[in-house]
Amino acid sequence: MPTFDVVSEVDQHEVRNAVDQASREIGARFDFKGSDAKVEIVEGHLQLEAQSEFQIDQMRDILTAKLAKRGVDVGALKINKVETTGTRARQKLEVRQGIDQDSARKLVKVIKESKMKVQASIQGEQVRITGKKRDDLQEAIALLKKSDLGLPLQYQNFRD
Repeated sequence: MPTFDVVSEVDQHEVRNAVDQASREIGARFDFKGSDAKVEIVEGHLQLEAQSEFQIDQMRDILTAKLAKRGVDVGALKINKVETTGTRARQKLEVRQGIDQDSARKLVKVIKESKMKVQASIQGEQVRITGKKRDDLQEAIALLKKSDLGLPLQYQNFRD
């Protein structure tokens, strides 16, 4: 039976390159001169650190532009609140990898409510869609592209 997998993955190498480019641009910009503003990868998430919340917002705009330019979907970022302590401001941006259980259940629910002749099953951090005809699977891909689940989705391992 034809199948394909729905996954949500981000290329970590491209994320690292975008962080490096953003750091270089922040270091070269006049409005960041003399401030100890930095963007870095810490324990699997991105951390923005600057003197004020305004600078954090500017840094986040620079970073998202660099990520988008490198082909990384910005929808994979979970943006946390800005933490202000004294003279410093910090913000963590989590790069979401894989489809969490709640999102996977929503995805399966969307497929089942459409009354298509396909089955969806959750397999770890991905969802496998199976059907009897290739056309049914292509309709399922089109349906998932239209539905907004809050995650960037990729479709892999399309097999006949």
